[in-house]
Amino acid sequence: MSTSLDRLPASEVGERVRVAREAVRVTQAAAAEAANMARTTLVAIEKGQRRIRISELQRLAKCFGTSVNALLRQEAVQLDLIPKFRKLSDGGEPSVERAARLLTDLAKAEVELEGLLGVHPVRNYPQQRPILPGDIRAQAEQDAIEVRQWLGLGLAPISDMITLLELQLGVRVFVRKLDDSRIDGLFAYDDAVGACILLNASHRRERLMQTAAHEFGHLVSTRDEPEVLLEGSPEQTREERYASAFGRGFLTPARAVTQKFQEITAGASHLTRRHVIVLAHAFGVSREAIVRRLEELKLRKPGTWDWFKNHGGITDHQARQVLGDRFAPDDQQAEANRPTSLRLGLLAEEAWKQELLSEGQLARLLHLDRVEVRRMLDEFSEEQSAVDAVLALGE
Repeated sequence: MSTSLDRLPASEVGERVRVAREAVRVTQAAAAEAANMARTTLVAIEKGQRRIRISELQRLAKCFGTSVNALLRQEAVQLDLIPKFRKLSDGGEPSVERAARLLTDLAKAEVELEGLLGVHPVRNYPQQRPILPGDIRAQAEQDAIEVRQWLGLGLAPISDMITLLELQLGVRVFVRKLDDSRIDGLFAYDDAVGACILLNASHRRERLMQTAAHEFGHLVSTRDEPEVLLEGSPEQTREERYASAFGRGFLTPARAVTQKFQEITAGASHLTRRHVIVLAHAFGVSREAIVRRLEELKLRKPGTWDWFKNHGGITDHQARQVLGDRFAPDDQQAEANRPTSLRLGLLAEEAWKQELLSEGQLARLLHLDRVEVRRMLDEFSEEQSAVDAVLALGE
């Protein structure tokens, strides 16, 4: 009787061993010693020049903190984005590496679920636009408008940047609470799985949207280069300046902001907190972001936001007074408490419904505890019961 090990080519098994070893940063020498083999033997195995024995694979799996089944599973995706991020700085920061590992694992989980369910996702990425010499901001603004037109958005506000990326463009977007609040987001592109973005769920919704738009700028311009966006980090490269300008141009197009600003402030001699609150609400961005955009477009003089900040700021309480029922209080934990993204959640729920994976398997695959998985599946069951009731009424 043939086994999974027999069915897989030696080259593929070797590649899976190499990726698993490098993911846990174990040297070939250390892995070979743990598996009771010569280093040259492990080198030959990883190159596909020598077929591995099951006993050797068991010892290596134990060394890597995984299982033989995980290494041989047909649906398993051999993906490791961590080395891409290590190249961004010497050695890299541990918190960034942990985030990169989480992004890798979530992307692998989504692809594995697609394989189990026979789903073939469609990528609908915009044409890549290389960064040219000259005015980087002008180029990014123009590209943002062109991508908006391509998407059929015109100058309309974007209600949910994450949903647009995930469901309309086919980008793999994940929102998870990270242990380093400085990390806004990560972006990476891999030919096998496509564009992947991880956003920090600890941040306010407006900030999440702005980070998502920034990472979209990297997909449009320099998708082959990984990127980590850190709070307050200087825009030292043209690539970073492009992504930031693209994000602003995409969420707050210059013409739309100018028109709305003139409409809202008509007849007023000063920019008030009420004006700022209404403008920010109209475009779904933070109050700071809209004021700094006004400064950038020379609709207000530089330092306007700093003036507001130094004179009590613009608070949620004031926004609630201005917007009334239209004010949606930002619960910083709302995204953090959602266990998966929309698409990943749907895939996980369907795999459970078809009894392809158990709660425990889903918990391990999605890096969640059993309570979070149970809550997610309970919500799915409640929604399904509501649908069944509606269908029954219509019969």
